[in-house]
Amino acid sequence: CPVALAPRNSSVAMPPPADIVKVAIEWPGAFPKLMEIDQKKPLSSIIKEVCDGWSLANHDQFALQHADSSNFYITEKNRNEIKNGAILRLTTSPAQNAQQLHERIQSSSMDAKLEALKDLANYSRDVTFAQEFINLDGISLLTQMVESGTERYQKLQKIMKPCFGDMLSFTLTAFVELMDHGIVSWDTFSVAFIKKIASYVNKFASDISILQRSLAILESMVLNSHDLYQKVAQEITIGQLIPHLQGTDQEIQTYTIAVINALFLKAPDDKRQEMANILAQKQLRSIILTHVIRAQRAINNEMAHQLYVLQVLTFNLLEDRMMTKMDPQDQAQRDIIFELRRIAFDAESEPNNSSGSMEKRKSMYTRDYKKLGFINHVNPAMDFTQTPPGMLALDNMLYFAKHHQDAYIRIVLENSSREDKHECPFGRSSIELTKMLCEILKVGELPSETCNDFHPMFFTHDRSFEEFFCICIQLLNKTWKEMRATSEDFNKARKRVMQVVKEQIMRALTTKPSSLDQFKSKLQNLSYTEILKIRQSERMNQEDFQSRPILELKEKIQPEILELIKQQRLNRLVEGTCFRKLNSRRRQDKFWYCRLSPNHKVLHYGDLEESPQGEVPHDSLQDKLPVADIKAVVTGKDCPHMKEKGALKQNKEVLELAFSILYDSSGQLNFIAPDKHEYCVWTDGLNALLGKDMLSDLTRNDLDTLLSMEIKLRLLDLENIQIPDAPPPIPKEPSNYDFVYDCN
Repeated sequence: CPVALAPRNSSVAMPPPADIVKVAIEWPGAFPKLMEIDQKKPLSSIIKEVCDGWSLANHDQFALQHADSSNFYITEKNRNEIKNGAILRLTTSPAQNAQQLHERIQSSSMDAKLEALKDLANYSRDVTFAQEFINLDGISLLTQMVESGTERYQKLQKIMKPCFGDMLSFTLTAFVELMDHGIVSWDTFSVAFIKKIASYVNKFASDISILQRSLAILESMVLNSHDLYQKVAQEITIGQLIPHLQGTDQEIQTYTIAVINALFLKAPDDKRQEMANILAQKQLRSIILTHVIRAQRAINNEMAHQLYVLQVLTFNLLEDRMMTKMDPQDQAQRDIIFELRRIAFDAESEPNNSSGSMEKRKSMYTRDYKKLGFINHVNPAMDFTQTPPGMLALDNMLYFAKHHQDAYIRIVLENSSREDKHECPFGRSSIELTKMLCEILKVGELPSETCNDFHPMFFTHDRSFEEFFCICIQLLNKTWKEMRATSEDFNKARKRVMQVVKEQIMRALTTKPSSLDQFKSKLQNLSYTEILKIRQSERMNQEDFQSRPILELKEKIQPEILELIKQQRLNRLVEGTCFRKLNSRRRQDKFWYCRLSPNHKVLHYGDLEESPQGEVPHDSLQDKLPVADIKAVVTGKDCPHMKEKGALKQNKEVLELAFSILYDSSGQLNFIAPDKHEYCVWTDGLNALLGKDMLSDLTRNDLDTLLSMEIKLRLLDLENIQIPDAPPPIPKEPSNYDFVYDCN
């Protein structure tokens, strides 16, 4: 949109400067032309004017494109991206170019064919060209070339293998770029094409370019079509993918895990556990731990995201057990409870089966089940009929009893022999803890498209959730004793203790321990006493005064504080933020940047090739949106880009980070913030620009903190203390520093 530099009520008659753009235009074999482009004139008129200047006929067969590395065509839709001083190029129209390349890639000359495919791979990034090439049935031509490529060029492959590899690489690159525009449905591809792409995963393991694009195509097929998922799952095996994780190229490892995640995500419920068993057999976890997590290199954001997705999908396998109620009549399930009792109390020789002995046995079982901490002493199976956590709690208890037998017996006997009513009931505590751990790890929720919060420690053990439980149940028992909770009013005690235990677990997890042992060590340093100290410290920092004079003082200085917060938000918008572009094919490292102009009149935004280091200058951002044209700011489910249907679109985390700017009649600028902090900063800043209240959690926290600090400053006892108007002078440096004590 054109941006008027003069005030809105200005009476200046000349067009605003933004309507006139001064550019240089190149044409091969001629000196570049310097000309002014009037953005109000039709693009076809401007192209005709340029052609006439070089005496070129048939101006409708020409177009303008950026002369930078992108080579993107200029259209009526994107012409506002042209900046003053830009260098443009007069070239053949997209339709002409697409027709020529369509013919050139079918050339009998291998050199000409290779050059044409290289050009096609480059041009396919431009959606304008892509639409024209697809209209010529170009996708079908590429798939035919792939399907017949190996057979047709068998001799070439032997004689000129590098040439064949480059040709195939450019073909696949062009295909990936064309499909990435979302113009063609993935459901149209044949089994022969899928077989060929799958075969490249094995044949071209040493050719990084071909392997990378083949993996990207397989991932897209699986994610975008249920039919293709079934076909890909038949053609590619986990065994074929595993070797690519054992290499040193992190990008190939990332694409490989992405394919595994896609297959995992799209697998039917009854096949998912089967796939998990195969992954376990192939030792996927230990391979990732050795070759990815503990490799001597930093893990980039995309790899972290894929590891997070794998972590979520793995824990989601627990959902079935978590939502399964125990059948009190099922003898096999009741045997598990009996095994818990046997391990804990190591029952002596069983009584005889006489009626009297049966009564004694029932009485003994009831007594033991009470010691185990169940609610229903007669039939403990009834304790596991609530979902969540369902049967998952019983699974955890049995695992703890079998694999950490000493700790299990100690906890049970220690609490069953206490007479001071401070015993921690193992059964009830285990059920509550399992439910809480499922909430912490979000078992059953789809992975977020933006999150990369994986925990290395969960990749260090095949039964990481069960081991996680074993550590936490011992923590719960320890914290229960430290808090001197009683079992008489279990619900009240449970609530207090569970709050502390959850805080201990969350604080330990935020440090990202590299192993379960390190996690256990972190918890040992977070005793109940330490948690109380942390809470007290945080409370003191957020101390709130409720007396009437203080409340009146608060009310008086609140507008001043809100103005300060508003200025901070606007300053952050002026600095700008880098946002990640998301699409249905894969979570790529494509970025765009948005920032507010220093005069708060215009939003500048545009695409970036890579994540920037520091601020991006205004003049390097192609698009502009006047703040005066903004109609509304919407968030969450109200955003246009959140109303699309997709496998991962509707998950909670993405919705919480999504916001959109609505302008004109149907214009929209869609955002997914990199994190909650940036989301709050941008929604606050945009609302401030529109004269609306800033309602984010961040604003509330900042307001509370700044108000508290300001009130404390104003309440300082400064009677008879002379406050100087100017700061005191800085003393001269000492002649030596012998008095400095080095604490290290």
